[in-house]
Amino acid sequence: MKSLINTLSRTTPGWDTVPVRIAAGAIFAAHGAQKLFGWFGGYGLEGTAGWMASIGLEPGYLMASLAGGAEFFGGLLLIIGLAVRPAALMLAITMLVAIVTVHFANGLFMSNNGYEYGLVLLVMSIGLMFRGAGNLSADQILQAKLSK
Repeated sequence: MKSLINTLSRTTPGWDTVPVRIAAGAIFAAHGAQKLFGWFGGYGLEGTAGWMASIGLEPGYLMASLAGGAEFFGGLLLIIGLAVRPAALMLAITMLVAIVTVHFANGLFMSNNGYEYGLVLLVMSIGLMFRGAGNLSADQILQAKLSK
C-alpha cells in the first residue's frame, strides 16, 4: 500500500507548478460544478446529460456524471495538490474528449466555440501529469512522510 501511495503522490519539488495547479484546478472545479450542480450559470446534471445525449455522447447521464465528476473532483485535487498525477491524467482525457467531440470541428478560436481553451487546459493537465504537484501540496507532504 505504501508503494502505491508513493507512486500516486510522487512529485518534483518546485514552485513552478503551484500557480498552474491552482489556476487549472479552480477552472476545472468551476466547470465541473456547472455540469453537476448548475452553479455559475451551468445547466446541472440533467441539463448537461440532455445536451451530451443530443450530440451523441450516450448515455448522457453517465457521460455528464463522468465529465462533471472528473472536472469538479479533479479540480479540487489539483487545488490541494493531492494525487495530482492521476487527477491530471483524468482531466487530460476529459479535455481530449471535449476537443474531439465538441470543439475541433469549429476550428481553433474560442470565439467560434473552437478548441483553443480546451487545448490550453489539456496542455496544463499534461504538464502537471509529468511534473507532479510541486511545492505547497498534499503530495509533497505525503512524499516526505513516506520517505522517512
